[in-house]
Amino acid sequence: MKTFLKGWILDIYEDETDGVRIWFITEENQRICLKQYLPVRFFAAGPRERLHQYCLAIQGTPGLLHLSRENKRDVFKPEPVCVLEIEMDNPVRQRLCFQRLKKDFPDLIYYNADLAVHIHHAARYHTFPLAFCSVTYDSENQEILNLEVLNSRWDVAPLHPVLRILEMEPSCDPNKKNPESLRLSYNHHTQQIRMSDPANVLNHINQLIEKIDPDLIQTKWGDDWLFPELLEMESTAGIPLKMNRDEERKLFWKKEITYYSYGQIVFRGREAHLFGRCHIDTKNAVMWSDYHLDGALESARVTTLPIEQAARVSPGSGISAMQMITALEQDVLVPEQKQQIEASKSALDLIQFDRGGLIYQPRTGLHCNVAEIDFTSMYPAVIINGNISPEVPLPDGLKPASSVLGIVPLTLKPLYEKRVLIKEKLLHFPDKSAPLAKSYTARASALKWLLVVCFGFLGYKNARFGRIEAHEAVTRGGREALLIAKETSEEMDCEVLHMFVDALWIQKSGCKKVSDFQPVLDEISRRTGMIISMDGIYRWIAFLPSRANDDQPVPNRYFGVFEDGSLKIRGIEARRRDVPVWIIETQLEMLNCLAKAADARKLPDYLPKAFRIFHNALEDINADRIPPEKLIVTNRISRKLCEYKAPTAAVRAARQLLEATGKNTAPGQKIRYLYTVGTPDVFAWEIPEPIQREQIDKSKYRELLARAAGTILYPFGINAKQISDYAHGGLQLNFFD
Repeated sequence: MKTFLKGWILDIYEDETDGVRIWFITEENQRICLKQYLPVRFFAAGPRERLHQYCLAIQGTPGLLHLSRENKRDVFKPEPVCVLEIEMDNPVRQRLCFQRLKKDFPDLIYYNADLAVHIHHAARYHTFPLAFCSVTYDSENQEILNLEVLNSRWDVAPLHPVLRILEMEPSCDPNKKNPESLRLSYNHHTQQIRMSDPANVLNHINQLIEKIDPDLIQTKWGDDWLFPELLEMESTAGIPLKMNRDEERKLFWKKEITYYSYGQIVFRGREAHLFGRCHIDTKNAVMWSDYHLDGALESARVTTLPIEQAARVSPGSGISAMQMITALEQDVLVPEQKQQIEASKSALDLIQFDRGGLIYQPRTGLHCNVAEIDFTSMYPAVIINGNISPEVPLPDGLKPASSVLGIVPLTLKPLYEKRVLIKEKLLHFPDKSAPLAKSYTARASALKWLLVVCFGFLGYKNARFGRIEAHEAVTRGGREALLIAKETSEEMDCEVLHMFVDALWIQKSGCKKVSDFQPVLDEISRRTGMIISMDGIYRWIAFLPSRANDDQPVPNRYFGVFEDGSLKIRGIEARRRDVPVWIIETQLEMLNCLAKAADARKLPDYLPKAFRIFHNALEDINADRIPPEKLIVTNRISRKLCEYKAPTAAVRAARQLLEATGKNTAPGQKIRYLYTVGTPDVFAWEIPEPIQREQIDKSKYRELLARAAGTILYPFGINAKQISDYAHGGLQLNFFD
């Protein structure tokens, strides 16, 4: 019997029997699972005789629907490629068939062979997480007969269902000690259950899940502590844990991995995934601190990644998924492994093309009434406007060499336009702390990160649609745009104090308001064809030199105060992740004190107050008034502990932790520690025994504090040595009001 529903897609996953299973949240607020037949095609290319052998080997494979020869487009080949098309009756059988045959035919080139089911589904039906759909299905076997998506990934104000969210959090950091209880929160109701009775814990959680039927389980330390702990309780008590909405499925574990990304080793712990509902461990979600749930949902929407995957992975994975969907929609082959290699270049070519963004040496010191203007998502705009993609002719500057959009700009254009529209909406919110404004801000942040990584991903050697020459064309276009902006500013009587990749800091006599600089912005936009906006006008801004040499400016190390009193800081201690919280708080307190000055002429009135903050912080550390948890230093381990020949403080702490508890710190993982007196000179924070206050190396923390205070006071004539000497009692400064 045909039945109709309208609802939002919550989850989609492959099934060996059903093809795919899709969970919907209906307009009537019901949760329903439907199945859908989804045949999948993949392709193989190679010598004719090898493809013939491949055909013979695949005959009789369960689920094989069709074999044929086709001519298809590979973006890295000038002419269509003759391929063998293999169609299987569902995604699971396609994946198993490919994996088996690749072992026997490793010399063939494969396309569309290792794509996740959500990518196939999105390309065919335009689906995505929380897509609003009209569905016709057979109510007897729950099979979808017709599915139509009624909205778009690119809607600026999409309607979402109200998600049922269950939050689960231990009473303390399980890395430090075993939690005694578990806090469960739902819809402003909170319960606490003790962890000492496994049967009670499991029964309580199962009953709560049955009662609430959550769409999302949001945890802290869920992947590496809570779920393993609950599964161990399940084994001990003999009571099954009912986390999945799909009762036929067990918890799915994704293995931990270590990988290299943007100059550093990154560790991603193992992940617990659910079926029919989502699990997000906020401690194991890459971008959670930047944009939380609203941003994660936005990322899932535009990338089509499942919600719990979109919340966890890096933005590069999202861009990759989007490019693959674009390719499938354009009937372009998606290579399983990138075949194209970088062309050889002469030394002259490398000098000319292998360059990054344009960076100016700023004028160090204090400057007043400075406007910061920047291009809106410069590199994505260069890619779109210049039509930069691996398969099309590359531009020499900003003007495209081809009018037919390539895969990369086709992918980025709606993403870029959506962010611009959201940013425009944000301008009309008088109260940026309002819930809707905060939601728009989080969504804009998620889109920003996708746009940020798209440029780097274009030059990534393993990116399926990456090409180093395209990457170089983007930086070339960016340099040209910034030079045009500089020349335009100077022609219009502005003084350029600094330039950094996509931004300029300019001054003009008599100009103190945004409207004073608007003609400059309009002319730059006209000449470049790109959107440029005013980030703000600083009452004052300080560009800082290198710590090692006062005569050497540092491009991205500055702090300043906008006209509205808000701060902008880059490259100083308060922005670093390896600086103790206490030092960050002290530095920010000093900055906020100086920010109260109405203009630069009033700064001398506030300097003594800022110095007093530093002085009081020194007294606090000397008197043991700082909680040890605010003195924690966090660093990342970049290799195996046994590979270090000259161990840093972080490595010494990691080895100490291994010896004391047996916990190994893998490459890419972070280690937390404190500086201590004597030997050893560090204390690994995750060692269960509490640290004694007399163990803390106050001299080390005084030095770290002095360095942070010196950063703030340098533009006002106080050098780092004076601050350091004062911190250690070797110099008196008459600075108090």
